[in-house]
Formats: sequence, C-alpha cells, structure tokens
Amino acid sequence: MIIANPIYDVVFKRLMENEKVAKFFIATLLEQNIEAVEFKPQEFTYTDKLAGLAVFRLDFVATIRTDTGELKKVLIEIQKAKNQIDLMRFRNYLAEQYKKEDKMNAQELVLPITTIYILGFKLPEIASPCLKVARNYLDLINKTVIDKKSDFVEKLTHDCFVVQVERITDRFQTRLDKLLSIFEQRHFTDDKEITKDYQHTPDIDELKTMTDILHYVGTDPTKRKEIEVEQEAWRSVNAMFEEKERKYQKALEEQRKALGEKDQALSEKDQALSEKDQLIAELLKKLNDQKPT
Repeated sequence: MIIANPIYDVVFKRLMENEKVAKFFIATLLEQNIEAVEFKPQEFTYTDKLAGLAVFRLDFVATIRTDTGELKKVLIEIQKAKNQIDLMRFRNYLAEQYKKEDKMNAQELVLPITTIYILGFKLPEIASPCLKVARNYLDLINKTVIDKKSDFVEKLTHDCFVVQVERITDRFQTRLDKLLSIFEQRHFTDDKEITKDYQHTPDIDELKTMTDILHYVGTDPTKRKEIEVEQEAWRSVNAMFEEKERKYQKALEEQRKALGEKDQALSEKDQALSEKDQLIAELLKKLNDQKPT
C-alpha cells in the first residue's frame, strides 16, 4: 500500500485529527488507556528576516484523560533535522506550556506535562528506536524508591518519550512495533521520500485507519503538493543553517590559526629571550673569571 510519510507536519496533523488514531498513538507510547483526548495543533511560523524565509509549522498539543481519571497534557514535537534553532524553539515553547493554564471540557486546570519527540535524525549514543525517559522518586535519606506520587512534583517535572524514525526496523510483533512501522523510513517510492510502500498488513483497527488516512494523503495530488511545499521550505531552512554553520566553523578555524601563529610567535620570542639571558649569563661568567684575584 502506498502511504504518505507521516513525519511531515501536514501529514501528521491529518492523522491526529482522527480521535481514534490520536488515542491509539498516545496510549501506545504512554502504555496507558486513554478515555478522552482533545487535540489541538498550535500554529507557529519561523521567520528569518536576513534569509527572507517564513516557514509555517505546527506544534501538537493534546489534553488527555486516562481510564483512572488522571489528566495530562501531551506535547508532540516532530524534528526532521538537528538544528539548534529547533532545540531552542521547543525549549521556549515548553516553558510557555508550563506557564499557561489548560482546559479540559471547558474547565481551567494546571496539568502535568508529558513530551513526545519524533526525530528524523539519529542520536548517536542511543540505538533504540523508541525510548522513555522516566522519573523516579528517591528517598535520599533511606536510599529507597518512593512508590507514591505528589501532585506538586508531577506538575513541575515531566516524562519524555523519544522516537528515532531512522532506527525503526521491520519488527511487527507488539502493539508498539505496529505503531512505529508507520514511521519507518524505508521503501520510499520517490526520490523526495514523500511516499513509501507500506509492506505490512494492518491487523489492528486503529492501524488500518492510520494507513487509510496516509494512503489518501499520499495519493491525493493536492495533499502531496502541501507536503512538497513544507519539504522545500525546510530544505531551505536547513541549507541556511548549514551555511551559517560552515561560516562559523571557518571563522573558528581562522581564529584558531591566528591564535596558533600568535602562540608560535610568543614561543619564538620566549626562546630568543632565553637565549639572550643565557648569553648574558655566559658573558658575566667570563668577566668574573677574568677579574684579578
């Protein structure tokens, strides 16, 4: 089946607009049953005045209620390239989310936060395609794990989930494997890597819904054009940052070279002074040796 690559914002948005898919996606990663979900993409435009770029993108926010009645806010971030601007942007965005009150069923609340990062690049230190960075409550006096949770602590700290799409394999065994298979970055049908041949048979109702949505997006000319526009915009952004990085590295190398030449000049000067001091010492010794006793 031909499906659209879901790592693009416009594609992922179509998936998460479906409540059943949003519940499946979040519940599978968090390993919790989701009773209710309110999903709202947050519009964001990155603008670089010098480069003349204005790139529209989305940040994804969901407020959820688990089957135990627990309420949470889930932030989902897709980062296709490892740019410093993306890291700083999301840190600022995370801070804004901590500051604002949330709404669930029109009720204003302060919710604990969970973050999900879908990365289009590899973390060199981590081989797993999907990891959870979890918190433990540790009693530092008795050196034991506390099995209770504090509402105060939960709202000031958060768990984090990271998906590395480049490390997803063809495993298709568990519920998590089947969710991740949608994001696998192989079997592309075009050079732009916009569509791919999904080679598994969906055996979960939610998974079939996801592949049906992605098949429509991947084969509809209008939707494909939206993906191409997003792809081209971010290719321009990435090229801009690569150029900035090259200029920075070149300037750094020239600075190092200049410092190296300066250090060499100082070293030569020190050596000359040392030789001069040695010559003066030798002359003084000769003069002392020549004095009449």
